[in-house]
Amino acid sequence: MSEIIQLSAEVPSELGGQRLDQVAAQLFAEYSRSRLSSWIKDGRLTVDGQVVRPRDIVHGGSVLALEAEQEAQGEWIAQDIELDIVYEDEQILVINKPAGLVVHPAAGHADGTLLNALLHHVPDIVNVPRAGIVHRLDKDTTGLMVVAKTLQAQTKLVEQLQSRTVSRIYECIVIGVVTSGGKIDAPIGRHGGARQRMAVTEGGKPAVSHYRVLERFRSHTHVRVKLETGRTHQIRVHMAHVGFPLVGDQTYGGRFRIPPAADQDMVQALKHFPRQALHARFLALKHPTTGQVMKWESPLPDDFVELLTLLQDDRGSFIG
Repeated sequence: MSEIIQLSAEVPSELGGQRLDQVAAQLFAEYSRSRLSSWIKDGRLTVDGQVVRPRDIVHGGSVLALEAEQEAQGEWIAQDIELDIVYEDEQILVINKPAGLVVHPAAGHADGTLLNALLHHVPDIVNVPRAGIVHRLDKDTTGLMVVAKTLQAQTKLVEQLQSRTVSRIYECIVIGVVTSGGKIDAPIGRHGGARQRMAVTEGGKPAVSHYRVLERFRSHTHVRVKLETGRTHQIRVHMAHVGFPLVGDQTYGGRFRIPPAADQDMVQALKHFPRQALHARFLALKHPTTGQVMKWESPLPDDFVELLTLLQDDRGSFIG
């Protein structure tokens, strides 16, 4: 299954004298530079019917013709998995991801993923890289994700993510009492001894998180985190790095600590919370076609709310 792309454009005089790859990037801006360059090298994007190199100069009045095939991106299967769709139009899809749903097939999760569900809901999305998935949430993280339904939307959303103009705000419950908000600027890379883990490491990629306190409890804090970058496990790694790991985080949470004189129900709830207490609460971006700023909010999931209620009750029982 593939999509045929046929486009042509005349080079305006003001772009004459520039390299083909530079001109193509302006005339066919809905496609990424790397993809256009690949099509030029494959002879799919021609100048006046001639195959030329990406660095060759083109002149005003020349006609660029693109005839390419956007190949399906993988041998994935479509599966009828229910999606909680918050917003949908012809270009994008915003979903509220539940806990336990893996985003992309990988070792140990060949199917039953969000990607398989997307292929069933939007069959043509097979022609978009990674089936339109432009950012990810961990398996047990809940909340908002945007998906590109077309190649053009995918290009624009990736550009926004790279330029850090997509606003992604999360809420989490951390172990320990956070006294004030702050900024964590600490690079993240693969953990030296465990490849499945990430860590703050000198040779890692730049990673910046901003956090603020929403509510303090006796031994825990409800925190809001705004991502400036989007590294794997970023919030989980960063909050653990500053001494406040997420409740329920089996990978970065460290040893379980029981709050002093705590009610047994709360101790059990904390001890057996089935996932990291992390929720993608707010999402804002520019629509890839209209340029309009769009915003969404996802309510906290039930398990998160129940834990907050227990923490509030615990705090209340020790006041006065």
